[in-house]
Amino acid sequence: MLWLLAHNNERPLGHGAVAREVWRLYFHWYGVLSHGAFPAHDTLWQYPPGAGAVLLAPGLVPGLSYFQAFVALTLLTDALVTAALARAGSRPGRTLLGAALWTGGLPLLLHLPLARYDVEVTAFAVLSLLALSRSTRACGTLAALGALVKVWPALVLLGLERGRPTRSAWLSAALTGTVTLAVLVMSFRNPLAFLRQQGGRGVQIESLGGTALSLARHAGWRGRVRYRYGAMELVGPHVHAVATASLALTAAAFALLLVWRVRARRWTAATPYDAALSAVLLFTVTSRVISPQYMIWLLGLAAVCLASRHTTQRPVVVLVVAATALSSVAYPALYAEVVGCTWTGCLLMLVRNGLLVTAAVLSLTRLWRATGRPRSTAPGAPVGAPVGAPVTGSDHARPRLSAAPASLKGD
Repeated sequence: MLWLLAHNNERPLGHGAVAREVWRLYFHWYGVLSHGAFPAHDTLWQYPPGAGAVLLAPGLVPGLSYFQAFVALTLLTDALVTAALARAGSRPGRTLLGAALWTGGLPLLLHLPLARYDVEVTAFAVLSLLALSRSTRACGTLAALGALVKVWPALVLLGLERGRPTRSAWLSAALTGTVTLAVLVMSFRNPLAFLRQQGGRGVQIESLGGTALSLARHAGWRGRVRYRYGAMELVGPHVHAVATASLALTAAAFALLLVWRVRARRWTAATPYDAALSAVLLFTVTSRVISPQYMIWLLGLAAVCLASRHTTQRPVVVLVVAATALSSVAYPALYAEVVGCTWTGCLLMLVRNGLLVTAAVLSLTRLWRATGRPRSTAPGAPVGAPVGAPVTGSDHARPRLSAAPASLKGD
C-alpha cells in the first residue's frame, strides 16, 4: 500500500487523485482548524466536530510534513486495530480470522485507506465492540467518540443485549458525547456548520440511486454528472425524487432494525458484532453516497464478526470482500468509465452495489433468525428456551414422559 502511495501519480492509480485529498483538502482544513474555527462556508466540510481533532493531529507530529504525519498516524492506527483483533482472537471461543481479514482485506482498496481518515473512524468502532466483553462503559465511550468523528460508529451500540449492558453503554456514550461536544463547541467556532453542507448533498454516482440513474441515461434520461459537495453527483430530472427515496429507505432500515431489537429473544457473544455489521450495511446501501472508503468500515466490522466462532455473518463477509475488490476497480482504476456512465462503468457499479444489497439482506436475515424465538421448546422449559435446555426448579419433580417408540426416534 505504501509503494502504491509512492507511485500515486500513475495513470491506473488515478493520476494522484487519491493522495490529493490529504495534501490539498485535509491540509487546507488543518489551516482553518488551527485558527480555532471549522470551515463553515466550505461545501466540502460535511463532518461532525470530532473530525477536526483527527485532522489536527498530524500537525502535532514533529519532523514530518502534514502528509507524512497523516500516513504515519494512519499506519499506527491500522497496527492498533490489527493488534486488538489478534489479541481478541487468541481468547477461548475466538479466532484469528478477524485479524487475518483486516490484514489481507484492507490492501484490496489499494492505497486509498492510507489517504483517508476512515481507518481512524473504523478503529473507534472496532475497539468499542472488542471492549464490550470487559467493560460496557468503555464500549459506549469509544462508540461516542467515533460518532463525533463520523456518526456511524453509534450504530455499534444497537445490538447490545437488553437491560444493564444497554443502559450502561448508552449512558456512558451520552456522557462522553455531551462532554466532548461541549469542549469542541467552546474551543472552535461554527462547530455545527457541517449540518448545512450535509443536507445539501445529492445523489453520488456510486450510490444505489446513482447506479439506477446512470443506467437510465442509456434509456434516454437527460441528466448529467457534476462535481458537487466533494463528489461526482448526478443532476437533472427526478434526481431529487431519488434522493428523497434514499432518505426514506434509510428511515425504513432504521425502523426495521428497531423492530428486530424489540423482537430479538436470544443473544450470544457475537450478536452485538453481527448487529453492528448488519446495521452499517443497511445504512450504507440506502445512502445517497457510497464512497469507496466506506468499505473500510465494513471490513473492520466484518473482521470483528470473524473474531468470534459464534458469528452468523460468514457468508456476508465473503460478499463484503468481493464488493471491496470491485470498489478498487471502480475507483481509481476505471473511474472515468463510472463517471462517463458507460456500459462498463454501469455494469461495474451494478455488480458492486448488487453484492452490497445482497450482503445487507442476507446479514439482517441471518441475524433475525439467529436471535428470534425458537420454533419449539423442551418439555417444561420456559418459552423461548432452546430445545435441549435443562429443566430447572420445580420441573425436576415432574414425572418423565415414557420413552418414544423406536420407530419415532429421530422424527
